[in-house]
Amino acid sequence: MNYRNKKLLEAVRDFPCAMCGRQDGTVCAAHSNQQRDGKGTGIKAHDYRIASLCYKCHDMIDNHKELDKHERVEAWEQAHRKTIGWLFEKEVIK
Repeated sequence: MNYRNKKLLEAVRDFPCAMCGRQDGTVCAAHSNQQRDGKGTGIKAHDYRIASLCYKCHDMIDNHKELDKHERVEAWEQAHRKTIGWLFEKEVIK
């Protein structure tokens, strides 16, 4: 069973997009699309494998059109690292 934490998901809504910096009300916790992170058919990855992304950046990573697979994984990983840092800075994670 994958790890779930509503507190983490809700906290991310207050962050800017970790890719573009946008704060337009569309920022959410974008889960990893990688199987290694618990992603499966109809199953989201663990809630600790999230990135703060706006709708546009989330779509860019998920729709597979603008970036190749390597670029999508790298962009998401960078956004994830930034998001985890913010979660510690805001003391959501202690």
